[in-house]
Amino acid sequence: MKTLYTAEALASGEGRDGNARTRDGKLNVTLASPVELGGSGEGTNPEQLFAAGYAACFHSALRVVGRQERADLTDSAVAAKIHFGALADGAGYGLAAELEIALPAVDPQTAEALVTKAHRICPYSNATRGNITVDITILATAA
Repeated sequence: MKTLYTAEALASGEGRDGNARTRDGKLNVTLASPVELGGSGEGTNPEQLFAAGYAACFHSALRVVGRQERADLTDSAVAAKIHFGALADGAGYGLAAELEIALPAVDPQTAEALVTKAHRICPYSNATRGNITVDITILATAA
């Protein structure tokens, strides 16, 4: 891989209950385990950050493909859900992802083709492929 950009972040404190910040200071967040995992829920968590990053990255890939194909991506949007859970074998924890993609200005066949191409070029999709389950649903309107 030829590196085009490097993001740098530091997490400190108690891991899920601490702080995360980027070297340039553009992101500085309090981390807190969600209530569902026994935490206070008074901060963000790694899964929320992952969901936001994946949604933005996939939408960007979709916009690139849309421009190449001259498709109308008016009102397009991508929602990501990142699921955290115990692995079936009890040997730790894992993640799964769901992407809900709204492409209201294109027909279903075109939407499917655009999403397939975006999934091939999205860096998050390439990083997760073969590692976690990623379910993709195409919607007529944003969720």
